[in-house]
Amino acid sequence: MSSPFQISRRTALAGGVTAAALASLPGFASADPRHPVPVPEGTDRATLMRWAKDTWRSMVAMTDPRTGLISDNITGDLRTNAHYTSPTNLGGYLWSTLVARDLRIITPGEANNRIRQTLRTLRTMEHHDGAGMFFNWYDPRDGSVVHEWPDDGNPVVPFVSSIDAAWLGAALLVVRNGDRGTSKLAGELFARMRFDVFADPTFSKPYLNYGGYYLEEPTRLTSPPPTIARDLIGEGREVWYTRDHHYDTIVSETRITTYLGIAKRQIPPESYYQAWRTFPPDWDWQESIPVGEWHTYLGVDVYEGAYDYLGRLTVPGWGGSMFEELMPNVFVPEEDWAPNSWGRNHPRHVAVQREHGLREYGYWGFSPASHPAGGYSEWGVDALGLNPEGYFSDVERTDYSARTNPDPVFGDGVVTPHAAFLAMMHDPAGSFTNLAKIERDFDAYGPGGFYDAVATGSGQVARRHLSLDQAMILGALGNVLTGGNLRRYFVKGEVEAHLRHVIEPEEFAPVG
Repeated sequence: MSSPFQISRRTALAGGVTAAALASLPGFASADPRHPVPVPEGTDRATLMRWAKDTWRSMVAMTDPRTGLISDNITGDLRTNAHYTSPTNLGGYLWSTLVARDLRIITPGEANNRIRQTLRTLRTMEHHDGAGMFFNWYDPRDGSVVHEWPDDGNPVVPFVSSIDAAWLGAALLVVRNGDRGTSKLAGELFARMRFDVFADPTFSKPYLNYGGYYLEEPTRLTSPPPTIARDLIGEGREVWYTRDHHYDTIVSETRITTYLGIAKRQIPPESYYQAWRTFPPDWDWQESIPVGEWHTYLGVDVYEGAYDYLGRLTVPGWGGSMFEELMPNVFVPEEDWAPNSWGRNHPRHVAVQREHGLREYGYWGFSPASHPAGGYSEWGVDALGLNPEGYFSDVERTDYSARTNPDPVFGDGVVTPHAAFLAMMHDPAGSFTNLAKIERDFDAYGPGGFYDAVATGSGQVARRHLSLDQAMILGALGNVLTGGNLRRYFVKGEVEAHLRHVIEPEEFAPVG
């Protein structure tokens, strides 16, 4: 099953051709904003554009006008910003700026100026020179590294996060290929990034990614994590890796790190097949026992397992969230390149989330987001997760187990709009209807678009915006409304050349 904006191989390689020529290619819609592509059936262009414009307004409000760095979050009235940000947030602002340009919310000149300001600040910020990687927390007001957490004063030891690095890297690649005026600067920042620094060749499943590393032993932390000291890339200095933290499931937002490492030819292609699809069925402690079969790709034996929930065989993620399944899909046309794996799983995951939500709560879209009562929580569909402790779809943290609790009574379900926007890439009509209901039935919408999360039973709303969640909304909307612009920018060049043939042969099994 293909997405509404499937991208052909020929198109992905077509750099520099005219909009008219692009529009003539099979399976490819015009990217010219003067001639908008038809919106998917069951949606409404005016409403989609209103949502996009208001979401962009929140991004502008979160961005410091002196540095071009976006904050992590802002209150729903768009008045109070957090004084910290991450490389992921900065990447989200960069790709959202291109979406705003392509949707004609802002002019190309404004987009160019905004991107240039952010990149120039990035170029001056403290980072790990040897790997070209930025730390996980900065102050958006001046670009300085955060050493004490703004909310409580607890110590922060600068950490290089593999997933944060990858989302910034993805954004830099998108800018390099999608904005001529800032292409050189973005390309320079992207070129110096070394994703092999995260791949662990000593792990039992070689080249899986560490969570990241510290440049100093993190003894100042209140609860220091287990770490191991290693020479990173022959610098003659030690860094401290997260010893017990590897990303080892394929249905995860972290596969974007592997994609970039393969695209830059910094890690071997077979690393893609080292991650679990499901755990093997003889691991009988699992809440759900998978069905499947063994396949071999690039010399790696892979158990192609799936969970049966609501009548659909779906490859699970760690927590069963939309973010894990679909955020990399904002950039990589996985369902087109790998129709027998992601082409099956993306629509199945969306369908299961939809059916679970409608059956239990009347609304759907489960992904890590704000907690309506305050703070942050990891929302998901427990039945779509490998995690025995679960990401839950309700405030009560109702546990599902196919073996011991197959028919639980769920409570106050929490949905997050960004999950439904991600799903719009595969179920546009269903996602649109769901979002329209959320806006209609709850006090869930403000001057910056949808608030971050809604408890559907109590009606309690997390009235704030997270810049990453807003960036996912704009990324998905941009793809739907332009025929896949972000994907086109991302895959042009090394990603198409070095990644597509790696993921193409896989078959998630069994079929059903």
